[in-house]
Amino acid sequence: MKPFESFLAQKMQDYITYRQSLGYTIKDIKSNLRHLDHYLKQTEAGGTDFKSVPLRPLFFLDFRESIKGESSMITQIMGEVRRFFQFLVRGGMIEENPLQDIPRLRHEAFIPFVFSEKQIERLLKAIRYGLRKEPRYFLKDLSVYLAVLLQARCGLRISESMHLLRPHYHKQEKCLYIEKTKFKKDRLIPIPSSLVDEINNYLAVRVSLVHDDQNPYLLYADKERGLSKDSIYRVFHHAVRACGFEQTRRVMGNIIFGSPTTHSLRHSFAINTLKRIKERGKSPQDALPVLAAYMGHCKYQYTAIYLKVLDAQQRQGLVNFVISHP
Repeated sequence: MKPFESFLAQKMQDYITYRQSLGYTIKDIKSNLRHLDHYLKQTEAGGTDFKSVPLRPLFFLDFRESIKGESSMITQIMGEVRRFFQFLVRGGMIEENPLQDIPRLRHEAFIPFVFSEKQIERLLKAIRYGLRKEPRYFLKDLSVYLAVLLQARCGLRISESMHLLRPHYHKQEKCLYIEKTKFKKDRLIPIPSSLVDEINNYLAVRVSLVHDDQNPYLLYADKERGLSKDSIYRVFHHAVRACGFEQTRRVMGNIIFGSPTTHSLRHSFAINTLKRIKERGKSPQDALPVLAAYMGHCKYQYTAIYLKVLDAQQRQGLVNFVISHP
């Protein structure tokens, strides 16, 4: 990633080094600060310090207006910039944080796309139907199918399925070991017997097609690499179109209705699990801590958002209501 270019470039790098020393992942921090760096380059007109470029609240209101995107993304960027300037205050480089009195944008509610259990079965069937039978394609296509299956049956993040190594599958215990997740937590999760059969079948096919297999990844792309996100995205969206599940992302007032993505399978796993619990006469609320641990959430409160949309039908009804009452 290219270096920062504004007069605050070195201070930004110092801040990133500081955040990294605290254990934070710096990729998103760099990306967020790059918006400010680019805006400073556009507006500073040759300025080289705080005196030549006075940074007042009005400057940051204009900066916020310049950011193209949804409010959640803008809020994330402004939050990082606010923390950066607080870092400068603590270091004695400025007296007060110019963003301290800038109000946060109105929160937008996100309603994910939800696949019903029947829709998931149709989607998986469409992917199976599209498997190419030629030996040079078949194993990779089968790996993609298994990646989608892992998201649908276990609610894995796409990155988690891509990073699975062969030893992470515990055949006898019928478990998967998920290492270094989004929140730096490892977890061991039980998997359904039907999924165990699918993985065993995939591994048997792999043994028959690949000689001297040195690829460490569970999901095979070629002799050296695991699957890429693009490979999974391509097959997933082709199946979505084939099944007629396409919906555009909609922003209506302060509500965002998501379109079908691979991450929708993770949302759907959680929502369909809570729905089944409710249908059995149990409390979905009581199940949240267990579901959160299974899905790798650092706090079960994050899992609680799924209680707002308990099934695909309810979600679609909400979309239709909002469309008919603009």
